[in-house]
Amino acid sequence: MSVAWKTVWEILSFPYEHLLLINGILSIIIIFFQRKNPSSVWTWLLLLYFIPVAGFVFYLLIGGDMHKRRMFRTKEVEDHIHGAIHSQAARIRTRELQAEFPHLKKYSDLIYYNLETTGSILTENNRIRIFTDGNEKFNALLDDIRRAEKFIHLQYYIIKNDVLFERIKEALIERAEAGVEVRILCDGMGGRFVSKECWRRLRACGIRTAVFFPPLLGPLNLRINYRNHRKIVVIDGRAAYVGGFNVGKEYIGLDERFGYWRDTHLRIEGEAVANLQLRFILDWNYAAKENLFTEEKYFEPPCEKIGSSGIQIISSGPDSELQNVRNNYLRLINKAERSIYIQTPYFIPDEAIYSALVVASYSGVDVNVMIPCKPDHPFVYWATYSYIGDLVMAGAKCYTYDKGFLHAKGLIVDGEVFCYGTANMDIRSFKLNFEVNAIVYDEKEAEKMTDSFQKDLEACTQITKDLYSSRGLGVRIKEQVSRLLSPLL
Repeated sequence: MSVAWKTVWEILSFPYEHLLLINGILSIIIIFFQRKNPSSVWTWLLLLYFIPVAGFVFYLLIGGDMHKRRMFRTKEVEDHIHGAIHSQAARIRTRELQAEFPHLKKYSDLIYYNLETTGSILTENNRIRIFTDGNEKFNALLDDIRRAEKFIHLQYYIIKNDVLFERIKEALIERAEAGVEVRILCDGMGGRFVSKECWRRLRACGIRTAVFFPPLLGPLNLRINYRNHRKIVVIDGRAAYVGGFNVGKEYIGLDERFGYWRDTHLRIEGEAVANLQLRFILDWNYAAKENLFTEEKYFEPPCEKIGSSGIQIISSGPDSELQNVRNNYLRLINKAERSIYIQTPYFIPDEAIYSALVVASYSGVDVNVMIPCKPDHPFVYWATYSYIGDLVMAGAKCYTYDKGFLHAKGLIVDGEVFCYGTANMDIRSFKLNFEVNAIVYDEKEAEKMTDSFQKDLEACTQITKDLYSSRGLGVRIKEQVSRLLSPLL
């Protein structure tokens, strides 16, 4: 063996020969420094023990814990936000807000929580439109894009360079050539479907683009576990979109694998648009290294009365100290007196969410959970089915959506308030993904959401106790294995 090959062999063999030491050091890091919850710690330790080499690589890719620090700064708007938050918080403490808006009294503690933890100001001058069909949503979006006069800010987790993006690109290029500012932000993982040549063409047309957590080593992304799952569009500060639809042909029902795509998206007009604009700009400034907070045109309030829907925009991510979207779900579940309606493609709750739903069901609250009938991620699906089975045994009504793929994300409580957006009802959305949801305090709109859920039941199969108990051995094994891995999913 030559000296060169001998040196290479010694370098490659060193990690293997010292595998126990490396595993021991990594175990100490996981237990004492990463501050993971116990179930996640034990899952990683078992993985390192049984498959030490692959487990070590796997941990390097997706196991590291980001520092709980503020990655995004709002110094330029901090004084304004700080004043508005404290003014509204004072009104809640003195019950002025409840007196002015009696229908908000029941949820004043949740409104206060969001003010204190995320700076989410409650706005009342809003009008919303609910979309459950991809073609309707994207047709409305294209109409708004074509009417844009000042700027278009577009952010999606997934963008695929297919027939849908072609339609959007044409509209964006036309507006950019007319002098409208256009920005596109996508996630480093979800944007891998678009070629560099496509991005170059868009930039050549005057469109500014940025990637959140781009791959650092070619296709290898060491931050793959942290995904910007947000979907936000803001146009001229007058209209904004938030919800579950990404940009790809499957979202308009053109992928045979999934069939009809059932999702939920909101179009918002009014004061809440500025809060979605703030969320977009925080992400954009971080990814593009451009400071948009100095531009007042992005935060001009509406001049007229638009509507009466109360809205708070909440966001969370691995940079946050608290799991804000999860905590809102938990608080809403605990406040339910009559009914809870949940739609989610992935149902892997933590112990608190799961226990709250079980307690609600046993307490006489009408708990309803709807999931897809087909998996797009098998391990996640079978873990989901396992938790659903437990809820069924606790008396909850659980359903699989059979018409196509269910991707809607949110819950409705007592026909009074709903929280929908980008966050799934799973540990990944609670802790690892960057998410954004809208809480809407409006009984009329909540009734529309409830009616939509009830209509979806026509295309569902209820998972009864007998049906769940009759599942085969193979399904039971897949459930148990997937549930064991659920802290990593």
